[in-house]
Amino acid sequence: MKLNLPTPAAALDIDAVMVDLDGTMVNTLGDFAEALNRMLADLSLPAIAPQAIENMVGKGSENLIRSVLAHVGAADIDAVYQQAWLRYEHHYLAINGQFADLYPGVLEGLQALQSMGLRMACLTNKPLSFAQPLLAAKGLDGFFDCVFGGDSFPRKKPDPMPLIETCKALGSEPARTLMVGDSSNDAQAAHAAGCPVVLMTYGYNHGEPITAVDAKAHLHSLAQFAV
Repeated sequence: MKLNLPTPAAALDIDAVMVDLDGTMVNTLGDFAEALNRMLADLSLPAIAPQAIENMVGKGSENLIRSVLAHVGAADIDAVYQQAWLRYEHHYLAINGQFADLYPGVLEGLQALQSMGLRMACLTNKPLSFAQPLLAAKGLDGFFDCVFGGDSFPRKKPDPMPLIETCKALGSEPARTLMVGDSSNDAQAAHAAGCPVVLMTYGYNHGEPITAVDAKAHLHSLAQFAV
């Protein structure tokens, strides 16, 4: 299938698409802030501002929790981490999706890709037990042939392993499987796996400008796939 990008870039010949979740399809910053601050309260630690959390998102829950604990000045992160994870998991599952919103154009973009007959996977660093309920809550689960989380494989993005394994699950070659994401993690993993990558100009890129990251295109909305 030839996918025409709304940029000067050449059209891509692809058979399948992998789409990131947080920062690409769903703005989950509100969920992160709510669950993390409930976790911090349980540990008698000070709250953290959502703006500070934004730059910590994207490398999996363990990295997020450790970064938050360091930010608020936890004395011994290794000692408190397991309890922090259990409280975070409890609170996140309780509020999953309640403080999160779809980015504009997500449904239109996914519908366009689906109408092209492309096989699709959601590939995220979010734990699978968080990702699947969130997709269902936002009405996105029906678009994907498979869903893989940060705990589905031994390594997470930016390692290429999750992309390579997802391509196998989709029955597509990496060179013909598009990665759609919002961060340098997605781009680094895609380049190493041999997949073309398109990046969204919103989302979470660790506080760095996403347009500086090499990609086939930088789009402001998934709806641009429907053009």
